[in-house]
Amino acid sequence: MSLAKGKRYWGTQRVARVCQVSPATVANWIDQGLLKGHKTPTGRRRVDAQDLTSFLRAHAMAVPTELEGKNGHDVVVVVDDDPGYLKALVMMIERSEPDVEVVEAATGMDALLEIGRVQPSVIVLDYSLPDLNAPQVIERLLAPGRLDAEVIVVTGGMPDAAAAVLRRFGVKVILNKAEGMPAVVEALGTALKRQRGKAA
Repeated sequence: MSLAKGKRYWGTQRVARVCQVSPATVANWIDQGLLKGHKTPTGRRRVDAQDLTSFLRAHAMAVPTELEGKNGHDVVVVVDDDPGYLKALVMMIERSEPDVEVVEAATGMDALLEIGRVQPSVIVLDYSLPDLNAPQVIERLLAPGRLDAEVIVVTGGMPDAAAAVLRRFGVKVILNKAEGMPAVVEALGTALKRQRGKAA
């Protein structure tokens, strides 16, 4: 599966900043069909960059340069079945990387759907999920072809042999949750720089 730069999706927070309205207003626009969008499996609303551009032009609003550009912006998929940890990590990433779109998933299957849809630059993947573990998720991503996204695996503990399997799949970074969320965010920032370097 080649995750080349394709469609780019914006969340309600980023759309709200551009339109200078509240995220709730953006959500209402989407729900009423005024702004074309969709809901993710986790209930988040997303707007395709091209649809947002059309909406802004139709309403005589300024189109930001990141929408005009062909490369769009970076998308990160964060996968964890612990709702509290997931929410806190997403908030920390959004503060640290404000121009990055963060997409959440709580299961391996949801992760596969979101990854296929948004084509992320980086995936932050919990090792143990209710349905699939990290190697099983990565194996399914690799099965159709090639995985261009960089994967960071975060774990509360895993078998010794698992690290070797993950490295064989091309995972560069494996972090223990005990190292703290700042370590995850720092690794994510480094991975994004590597991905941007590849795209340049």
